[in-house]
Amino acid sequence: MYTFSKLVPSLRSGSKSSSIYHLKSIQVVNFSASASRHKAESSTTGPLSGIRILDMSRVLAGPYCTMLLGDMGAEVIKIEHPKIGDDTRAWGPPYAPYKVDVSNFSNPKNKIQPHAYKGESAYYLCVNRNKKSVTINIKEKKGQEIIKELAKSCDVFIENYVPGKLAEMGLGYEDLKKVNDKLIYASVTGYGTTGPYSNKPGYDVMIEAEAGLMHITGEKDRSPVKVGVAITDITTGLYAHGSILASLFERSKSNKGQHLDISLMSSQISALVNIGSNYLIGGQEATRWGAEHTSIVPYRNFETKTDPICVSGANEKQFKILTENLGLGWMVTDPRFSSNTARVNHRELVDKTIQDRLSQMTREEVLEALNDKGVPIAPINNMEQTFSHPQVIAKKLVREVEHPAVGNIKIVGPAVGYSETPLKVFDPPPMLGQHTKEVLGSILGYTEENMDTLSSEGVISTFDYKF
Repeated sequence: MYTFSKLVPSLRSGSKSSSIYHLKSIQVVNFSASASRHKAESSTTGPLSGIRILDMSRVLAGPYCTMLLGDMGAEVIKIEHPKIGDDTRAWGPPYAPYKVDVSNFSNPKNKIQPHAYKGESAYYLCVNRNKKSVTINIKEKKGQEIIKELAKSCDVFIENYVPGKLAEMGLGYEDLKKVNDKLIYASVTGYGTTGPYSNKPGYDVMIEAEAGLMHITGEKDRSPVKVGVAITDITTGLYAHGSILASLFERSKSNKGQHLDISLMSSQISALVNIGSNYLIGGQEATRWGAEHTSIVPYRNFETKTDPICVSGANEKQFKILTENLGLGWMVTDPRFSSNTARVNHRELVDKTIQDRLSQMTREEVLEALNDKGVPIAPINNMEQTFSHPQVIAKKLVREVEHPAVGNIKIVGPAVGYSETPLKVFDPPPMLGQHTKEVLGSILGYTEENMDTLSSEGVISTFDYKF
């Protein structure tokens, strides 16, 4: 394995360096066994190439985090339940239908059959690319020992079990620290690993409700609603991703791992930003504003003769351009609208005046009048319009990847571009247990006989995937 020791030093247990090269101030260490393994198993490149992650997270927050790390070139080993796998495998329709006979993938040594569904669920496919699926029953003692053995050769361990659950199985932070003291152990939970709510299960929508987000989401005169996507899960995944990267960097200085306590509750509280600050600093209770802004007017969506549109006049220059191009130039000199503070105080009148004008125009006419004029303006697009957007196409935000069982699939690609270490979608989301034999054989040295025995005992499942 190759690592930049000034940034992310290797922790491969028992590895010995065969050679050391100096390139300017960066030391590149070649761990021969790890390097040959990585080269043989993966053609990945990227800023995290050479980092190995043991992923015991499920559903969205954790898998979103590890997908981002996988996009960066990390080797992600996804541990799944031998029978059902990640919960989201069952979260359909829609499914990408199988184009091959999956019944051929069963192994007589297994106590289970591999596929209960008609295809791979779209939900599962959205956050599990660039990963290897390994099926292990962690309720079995032998399964727990396999996890410990794998952890010895990993840089990062991530899980999203209820606090204390893995410790009961001998897989808690203190347990794995004994076998790998350089391991970064990330716990993703609903409420955190400590505190009075630590053992309470938490889903995205519950945290949205309890941590203030749902209270401020929706129209003024309607009941609170959740955000259209599981945004608290996504925010938490991003926090997990960032904290893992920071910990890898810190380890380059201390040569020690650490435990990361990442929760949906903490992530959502942090994401309240100015709304939270308004309350903490000014004692201002938050309210729902729909698509409007608490402190900027105009800043909202408006109806046109055809389709709705989102418009902003956040500063005096933008407001002047907006009103003049809509034939409302008189508003600029009216003292009721001459500053943002004045407009906030006359919010309803500002919005009504602009709405009356836009009601006389089609959305296309509004876009033509305001596009390229320096005014923030956007159509409110559905999914079809979003994914056919010229900018989405130009930035290659939709990638196509060939899945061995369902054929060609489209997925949302990486959001960030790197000039020197570009991110790639190397591998499609894996089939359940697709890499069990590969990982246990190449990393732990298990033989076919070893794995057949474990499979017959229900500790692992090994499917004969022959595509």
